[in-house]
Amino acid sequence: MLHAAPGIGALPFGLTLAQAWLCEAAAGARRPCGQCGSCRLVQSQLHPDLFVLLPEVQRRALGWMLADDKPEDDKKPSRQIRIGEVRAAIDWVTRTSSRGRGKVLFMHPAEAINLQAGNALLKTLEEPPAGTRVLISVSDPAHLLPTVRSRCQRLALPPPSPAEAADWLLAQGVQGADVLLAACGGRPLDALDLAQAGVDAAAWAALPRVLLRGHGAALSGWPVPRALDALHKLCHDAMAQASGGTGRYFPHGSVPQARLPALLAWQQDLLRVTRHDEHPWNEGLLLESLVAQARSAFTLQP
Repeated sequence: MLHAAPGIGALPFGLTLAQAWLCEAAAGARRPCGQCGSCRLVQSQLHPDLFVLLPEVQRRALGWMLADDKPEDDKKPSRQIRIGEVRAAIDWVTRTSSRGRGKVLFMHPAEAINLQAGNALLKTLEEPPAGTRVLISVSDPAHLLPTVRSRCQRLALPPPSPAEAADWLLAQGVQGADVLLAACGGRPLDALDLAQAGVDAAAWAALPRVLLRGHGAALSGWPVPRALDALHKLCHDAMAQASGGTGRYFPHGSVPQARLPALLAWQQDLLRVTRHDEHPWNEGLLLESLVAQARSAFTLQP
């Protein structure tokens, strides 16, 4: 069990670990070598002895599709790992290794495994076939069944220091890394995603006042979950400021003063919408409504 906070790299670390286990480099060589046939198959997502099980929404985004997936289907992809998918993985585990280096089943994130799927997995976790490794990643082990936790060896992945994360982002070509890291709670992969979505440090710092002047178009094109996340963070920093504290996500001085009772009401509206973020909202009208509620909670300074 890989225990790591979201956004610090549990998925790429798990894939690299699986690649190292399956690597066919000579004894004593550094693994994964990245050059052998096995490594190339992992990198191309075609290795017959690696089964990567993600929620459907992530499978579509990353290309790790299952045989029964229908990417052209118009139905909203699931955020859960369902029992049928786990049973398919268990059936795969019982088959003989194709390349003779063993097999790896990697499930990420384990919180997405629903109750029925978790119970179906217990036997395989307790007695995996010879040569088979089962790897799961989780951000909060408390969300897993106790019977799942008790069958795993836990490896904690510590988050990088702010300096390490900022240096890594700079190496990826991200400017204003400190601002974007704060925007994402110190999670470098989330900060990289934000930058790749076209939100730079200046745009993030300007977002509160842009929104509170009624320019909801600043969120145009944002997926609803990302827009809600930004609005939650704005509400958090404004509430902290209204209570005499300091914000966490936006640069100091970028969040205008606000009235705490109105912020509390806005927070409840945000939480209500977040609980139903998979609902087929009219995104434009939804964001316009939330931005209008935000404006009523703030007192803009001249």
